[in-house]
Amino acid sequence: MEMVEADAAAAASAWPGSSRRSHLLQFLLHASNRLDLRPIVKYSALSFFDGRFLPALPRKMGFYGARSGRAIRSWLIEPLRDSNLELFVLVAVWIASKIHEMRPLSVKSLKALSDRIIADQHFTCRDFADAELVFMEVVDYNVGCSNIAFIYLEQLLIQFREISKLGDLLSMDVCMEILDVLYETEDTSWLFDFPCPLAASTLVTAYVMSVPKQTWEFPILPWVRFTTSYAEEEIMKIVMTILMHVLKPDEIKEKNKREFSI
Repeated sequence: MEMVEADAAAAASAWPGSSRRSHLLQFLLHASNRLDLRPIVKYSALSFFDGRFLPALPRKMGFYGARSGRAIRSWLIEPLRDSNLELFVLVAVWIASKIHEMRPLSVKSLKALSDRIIADQHFTCRDFADAELVFMEVVDYNVGCSNIAFIYLEQLLIQFREISKLGDLLSMDVCMEILDVLYETEDTSWLFDFPCPLAASTLVTAYVMSVPKQTWEFPILPWVRFTTSYAEEEIMKIVMTILMHVLKPDEIKEKNKREFSI
């Protein structure tokens, strides 16, 4: 029995696999563009799906054996097809829009999009409602979104622009492109477990990339340390990790890879 549970745990630890996870996140980003989502909706959906739903799903499906507690039973996860996971991606977007929008996305609009971008299966409006119930049970109804990197980043950028004209040279689009790359790169996705230092490091990275070097008179690192209470060394480690993945070719990145602990 213990060997069976150990095998199940090993299978769950490899879940969902790098190629499948990458496909699903790219699918979410594509859907966000098609739906013209506000950034807060997009990054909340990413947090719900990648940070909560995917990690919790093996346990909720009973992959950890008898000790994992009551498993969820639903045709949407038994068997677990890629098309069903893509449905759960759209459900994460739906939930995020309900939280942040005065007029949330309608299930009809999501169904219409799913008919166009989910290749293997057509889902009904009822399927979306059933999938929402499964999604909420998998994440234990944890859909709070105050502790995500984008919110901290937005607040830091507003404060920076209030005290320095150099803030006008920093584009939120550049910051979001950095976040998207980090989400899509499996070996940097762990940074999102530390949203506040990630936000501070993303701001510093965008500063380095966007502000001309001859105008670097603003003490960006001391200001970030003062504002967030994180040490400059910790921020610089994350900044170097981000730059290594955003700017360098893969072969150089692999040669110089370092593991930094926040």
